[in-house]
Order: sequence, then C-alpha cells, then structure tokens
Amino acid sequence: MSRVRLGLAGRLFGAQVLVVLAGAVTLGVVAAVVGPAIFGRHLREVSGHVDAATTRHVEEAYASASALSLGVALLAALAAAVAVSAYVARRVARPVAQLAAAAADVADGQYATRVAGPGLGREFDTVAAAFNAMAERLADVEVTRRRLLGDLGHELRTPLATIEAYVDAAEDGVSVADEDTWAVLRAQCTRLRRLAEDIAAVSRAEEHQLDLHRRRVSVAELLDAAGAAVRPQYGGKHVDLHQRVAAGLPDVDADPERIGQVLANLLDNALRHTPSGGTVTLAGDRDPAGVRITVSDTGDGIPAAHLPHVFERFYRADTARDRVHGGSGIGLTIVRAIVAEHGGHVTVHSGGPKRGATFTVTLPAAGDRLPSR
Repeated sequence: MSRVRLGLAGRLFGAQVLVVLAGAVTLGVVAAVVGPAIFGRHLREVSGHVDAATTRHVEEAYASASALSLGVALLAALAAAVAVSAYVARRVARPVAQLAAAAADVADGQYATRVAGPGLGREFDTVAAAFNAMAERLADVEVTRRRLLGDLGHELRTPLATIEAYVDAAEDGVSVADEDTWAVLRAQCTRLRRLAEDIAAVSRAEEHQLDLHRRRVSVAELLDAAGAAVRPQYGGKHVDLHQRVAAGLPDVDADPERIGQVLANLLDNALRHTPSGGTVTLAGDRDPAGVRITVSDTGDGIPAAHLPHVFERFYRADTARDRVHGGSGIGLTIVRAIVAEHGGHVTVHSGGPKRGATFTVTLPAAGDRLPSR
C-alpha cells in the first residue's frame, strides 16, 4: 500500500495542529487535575466551611466553564492554524514552485532563466541568488562551448587543408616526398598538437581546475628561469633579450612551473612580433599591490581598438599575420587564466602599430592577495 505524501500546505497544517493539540491537552490536564484543588482551597478561604453539595456544584460549574473555555480556545486555535498554514504555504510554496520550474527550464538548456527574490528572509534570498549565479555560470559555459566549437572548426581548417592537399598531391604523383614536404607536414602537425595542448590548458585554467603547487619564490628566480629557457630562440632570430630585477622585491607565493608558463607565453608572443634586430625587455619591479613583471618589446605593436580583446580566445589583431607567425590564438588567454588563479591580473599597453607592446603581470606579495578588479 503506497504512502500518501502530503504537500507543503498539508505538512504545515499538520504541524500547526500538533502544536495546538499539545497545548490543549496540557492545558486540559492542568485544568482538570490541578485547577479544582486550587479553586476549592480559595473557596474555603473565602467562605469558610462549604457543604458537600455546594462543593460538588461549584466543581461542576468550574469543570463546565473550563471545558467550554478550552473548547472555544481550541476551535479558535485550529482556525488560526488553518489560516496561518494557508498563508505560509501560499507564501512559501509559490517561490518554491517557481524555483522548481526555473530549475526544469535550466535543465532543458534555457540558461537565461532567472528567479526573483521572494522576500521571505535572507535564507530564501540566498537560495534565489545562488540559483541565478548558477544559471549565469551555466550560460557562460554554454557560450564558451559554442564559441570554442566554432573557433576549433576555424582553427583546424587551415592545417588540415594543408595536410590534405599534400596527401592528395602525393597520391596523384604531383609532388615528391622530399625534405620540404616533410617540413610542411611536420609544421602543420606541430601546430595541431600545440592547439590541442593550449585548449586543454586554458580549459583547465578557466574552470579553476589547475593543480597549483605554490611555494615562496623570488621574482629573480622566476625571471632567470624564463629568460634562460628562451635565449636560444631569441639568439636564432637575432632579437636582444634584456633582463633586470629591482632590488628589494618581496617574494611571491606561486607555482614556479605555471608562472614559468605565463612568462614563456609572453616572451614567445613578444619574439613572434618583434623583427630581427629588435629588443625585448623582461623586468621585475615593485608595485603598490605587490610585484610587477613586465615583458616589453619594440615590435609590431597593437592598435588601440584591439587592446581590450587580446586576451580573448582565438582573437587576433591581424589574422593573416598571426597565422604566419604560428600562434595558436589562446596563449594570452592561458596567461590571463593562470595569473587570475594566483590572485593577480595582467594588462597590456601599446602605443600603436610599429610602436611595440608591454604586457604587465601583477602578483600579490607572499601572504597578500590583490583586490579584485
């Protein structure tokens, strides 16, 4: 036999009835057991000796009055319980039903659904705010997913088309598998591998799933490691890499490998956009919020209209030029996500085309945290 499950109104009414009945039983027991003795004692103190018939009549009158009073009070309490239960159920059940309907909409993919604060107290408002925050987060994730799929299709098209063209030419006997052919195919495969690695890295970072191994580390140590890793590439392109660290800088709490990835991306970006004979400067300075690491170049520069977008996925100020340079288009997105995970922020400044660019990473000193921006 299935159990009958009461709704919210039924449960509230049942709780109210239990409270009323418990009060009525307690009051009835007290009135029946304790009341007559107290009433009789006061009657004897006032009237002296009272015969048995009079005492019995008075006790019956007291019992009748008590029963009538308790009955009226119980009916009034039950009526109040019904009214209060109906009111509370209506006030509580409506926002709960709206929240349930909104949750069903979100489950169906309608991430723009929001619920209004019911005005029933801080707890209900907190639930509504948490639901709206969850829906907004899901909407952002869905937008990112769709954009990522579109960007992936766009990014994969060029290397795959190149590989396909060379394979078709080889099958038709048009081209010979010489060293140049292998070099092109190897470059396109490298591009695809780097794209896959970068997408995985930025996805983990933006979803706050990076496994950070923080330790107290000096800025000089971070810059020395980053500079040493890229000097061969800089030398091969004949671009000078200058490095300096201000004295007395505080240490930072950071994952050296992840910050190394940030600096590697910034230095690689600077090298790709700086012509032979140019200069890139890697510097560490004190900042009111902690420490400031800058990567400045004398290269192509960035037009002012593009500056607000350079950290977006797959954004390129000059699509054709950047594809030739070989960037995946999400290196700077990785930089922003990793720096944010460290409690810092990254900015970019450029005087315009052919006037270079400066990327600034600001990190809190060890034991501190930057204010949110």
